[in-house]
Amino acid sequence: MPAPTPALPLSLEFFPPKTEAGALKLRQARQQLYALAPQFCSVTYGAGGSTQAGTFATVGEILAEGQDAASHFSCIGAHAAKLRAELQELRDMGVKRLVALRGDLPSGYGISSGQAEQRFQYASDLVAFVREETGAHFHIEVAAYPEMHPQAASPQKDLQAFAAKVRAGADSAITQYFFNADAYFRFVDEARALGVDVPIVPGIMPIMGASQLLRFSDACGAEVPRWIRTRLQALGDDVDGIRAFGLDAVTALCERLIAGGAPGLHFYTMNQSPLVLEVAQRLGLHPSAPAAPTMPAA
Repeated sequence: MPAPTPALPLSLEFFPPKTEAGALKLRQARQQLYALAPQFCSVTYGAGGSTQAGTFATVGEILAEGQDAASHFSCIGAHAAKLRAELQELRDMGVKRLVALRGDLPSGYGISSGQAEQRFQYASDLVAFVREETGAHFHIEVAAYPEMHPQAASPQKDLQAFAAKVRAGADSAITQYFFNADAYFRFVDEARALGVDVPIVPGIMPIMGASQLLRFSDACGAEVPRWIRTRLQALGDDVDGIRAFGLDAVTALCERLIAGGAPGLHFYTMNQSPLVLEVAQRLGLHPSAPAAPTMPAA
């Protein structure tokens, strides 16, 4: 019997495993997470499409398991013919949702060397191309950065780049993860002021470990507030303490986002299920969560 659809749409992100052992663990995690009745599951795409085979294979598995799957799809360093062929492959697989990204060039790949078409410099170029090639076949998600893309010249230019992706044909957006709800609400307000009216779904990163989170955040430009950073550093190697603190902090963040009208939650699962399931349980979004108490009649 399928799990009931939660009141708030949830989506999940995975990355393609590199080993058979990793693939087995991911299959087990997915089966546990499907209890949340996700709206869709997305699968990441390496720099320059370096994980394409693994990405498409994982997307195919998710579809075969009866779930809606979204492939990440990047354009930097690509030719139109290659992108066209990949879009057709995804259509043939039954994929109806893409996460369209500019992407990163693989190390040593020179964009000025003639290896790429200059028409694909930004994610908005890719969104426009997908729409030209496939019409309305794909629901297109794009990325949003409440705390500014690390390569953006300024917050305003970053916001304009986001608006350009939406004008090119994006249906909705998923944000980079963050821990400051005010940054998200401010970004949404500023986007609305530019005429952007698509859903902007906050990305949520469970806190699985201090060093991993801090290292990953520094690399991708996500701000870890000082109060979280110092608490994690103070906990040191206390795995249970970090887990308990992380669950409290992330649950409180999600509660504020939901109360403020966020249209859904997108969990960066890191191919693991326990923390996502626990947060969903605390939010009352897991099917096994106890029903909210009803107030007695006056």
